Amino acid sequence: MQRFIGGVLILTATAGAGYVYGMELKNYLETMRYLRYVISLIKGEIAYSGAPLQEIFSGVAKRIRQPYRSWLEETARELENREESAFARTWNKCVDRYLKPLHLKYDHLILLKEPGTFLANLERDTLDRTLQMYLNRMDLEIEKLREGLAGKIRVGGCLGVMSGIFLIVILL
Repeated sequence: MQRFIGGVLILTATAGAGYVYGMELKNYLETMRYLRYVISLIKGEIAYSGAPLQEIFSGVAKRIRQPYRSWLEETARELENREESAFARTWNKCVDRYLKPLHLKYDHLILLKEPGTFLANLERDTLDRTLQMYLNRMDLEIEKLREGLAGKIRVGGCLGVMSGIFLIVILL
């Protein structure tokens, strides 16, 4: 009886690990979608108001959730204080510091740092087109993640169950 209960517990734990893996993949996709939403809000504010970047970041920060809110608030604060000489350095530093809890992949972190190179330097109409091209690139990355999501979730679940069965066979 103890072996049976142990086997059920092992199988449940490994199947649960596969489920958790799938949920982490879904959460990562949702994180990327929300980052795209935040950038589109910034783009909209730039096109609509044409205000300075620190005001745009502060305004957008009021409409979004944490940790994105603190990221934009601190970016606005550092732009206002002008501690860093270049906007790109300030943007990159704030992305590294305040979006670290998101655990973004290296490629996506580099993609998120890219607007720092052009946000402060372009004219309003050129910036609008550049941000639209950037949002299109983010859409492609999100689509790549979404396409592989179902298969990875299925594989994660199967590997969890199969590893549980493997452990049960070895232990019996």
